[in-house]
Amino acid sequence: MWLDGCSALKRRTIESAPVKEVFGGETIWEGIVEVFDLHNHPKAKRVYAWSQQPGNADRPLRHVTVLHIPPITSAVLAAKAAILEELKGREPEEA
Repeated sequence: MWLDGCSALKRRTIESAPVKEVFGGETIWEGIVEVFDLHNHPKAKRVYAWSQQPGNADRPLRHVTVLHIPPITSAVLAAKAAILEELKGREPEEA
């Protein structure tokens, strides 16, 4: 895995963290977040990574990476940040 010229060695996986995000009693995302040490990144020493299949079958599998830069300091917070970014990117539904 490469991020802007830095590497995360898969052999240096720190953790495989199960994460389940629930909102209003409904699971909105559940998966395993891989935590890797980063080498040669100017701001982060770790990265959180996972893949997910969007709800729309016509869209391809998506790979998500989130850098360990405060306030993102855990796999759970990385997943929450990615969910919020995805929600911000959606267009409002028409009435």
